[in-house]
Order: sequence, then structure tokens, then C-alpha cells
Amino acid sequence: MATDEAGRSVAARRWVLDYGVFVLFGTIALAGIYLFLSRDAEFARQLLANERYWMPAMFALFVLEGAMLLYFAPSESLVPVALLVIGQSTRDIAVIVGIAVVGATVGQYLLFLLAKRGGRERLLDRPWFRVSEERLARFDGWFDRWGPYVVPVSNSLLFTRGMLTVPAGFAEMEDHHFVALSALGTLSFELGLAALALGVFSFLGI
Repeated sequence: MATDEAGRSVAARRWVLDYGVFVLFGTIALAGIYLFLSRDAEFARQLLANERYWMPAMFALFVLEGAMLLYFAPSESLVPVALLVIGQSTRDIAVIVGIAVVGATVGQYLLFLLAKRGGRERLLDRPWFRVSEERLARFDGWFDRWGPYVVPVSNSLLFTRGMLTVPAGFAEMEDHHFVALSALGTLSFELGLAALALGVFSFLGI
């Protein structure tokens, strides 16, 4: 009897570890997706009228992006669509970019901690971690060659965003160094993305 209870307890902990983040952010993330993709709907207008809704939704989406769990929406679309839906004033831009940077950094830090404390085999065994061992080995090589400062560089580039998070964890990089460098790279990327989106909006007369 005690063995069965212990087994159920272990199974429950594994489920929470593997899928708990989806439960935690799922409802808010779905609301955020609907908000961003259906911006002309009455529901979207009601959500946008109250900052309590769009801010948590956007934050949750960027946490998922930072943790490499945002498989259901292109992360590069979030800031441009938010600017289009929410506003393009200086304050709006600052808030949107700020939420993006903080959310993505939180997500990356959670993944960093899992890599740092759990190790390679445990992470590769997770069903939601969709980076192959071969690809991960390539990014390990980048970190070994260039050191911690490749983290902000990778976060500034379109196709390598977040990819150095796990190697940084395996290398047991200092937490505060990782957070600072991760946030710096994400800030650079999101500012560039916002500037590009605003330029396109201006050209199109939106």
C-alpha cells in the first residue's frame, strides 16, 4: 500500500514537472492568442479596455516563449501585433517591450535552472523539450568557444533566440550573470523588432 502511494506521488510530481507550466499559463495564453489574432472582435476590445487582461496574457506568452514552449504561435509576431492592437505611443511601446523582455527572461531563467539543476539527461528526457541532442551539442560548442557573452548575442538574432539558455545552465553559469545577459539580448531583439514593425506600419499608413 505504501509502495503504491509512493509510486503515485512520484508520478504526480513527474506530471507537474512535465506539464505544470502548461496548466499554469494555458488559460491566460489562450486568451492572449485569441486577443492578438482576433483584434476586431468585441471580446478583444473588452480585454484591451482593461490592462488587467492584456498584460498578464502577453506576459504569459513571453514566459512560454522564453522557456521554449511557445510552439503554437510565432513569437516574432507578438510585439508587432501588440503594437497594432494596443497602441503605438511612447508609453505603449515601452510597456509592450518591457513585458516582452521580462516575460522572456523569466521563461529563459526557468529553463536555465532546470538545465543547471537537472542536467543533460533529465532535460533531454522531458517530452516538451524539442531540441535534438545533435542540435544541443552544436550550441554547447558555441558556449564552450565564446563563453557567457554569446548568450546576449544569440538572443539578439532571429533563429538562435534562447538556444544558449540550456548550454549556459549545463555550464553552471552564475544566475545573475545569465539573467542580465539574457535580458540584454532580448531587449536588443525586441527593440529592433518594434522599430521594424513601426516602420512598416508607417509605410502602410496604419
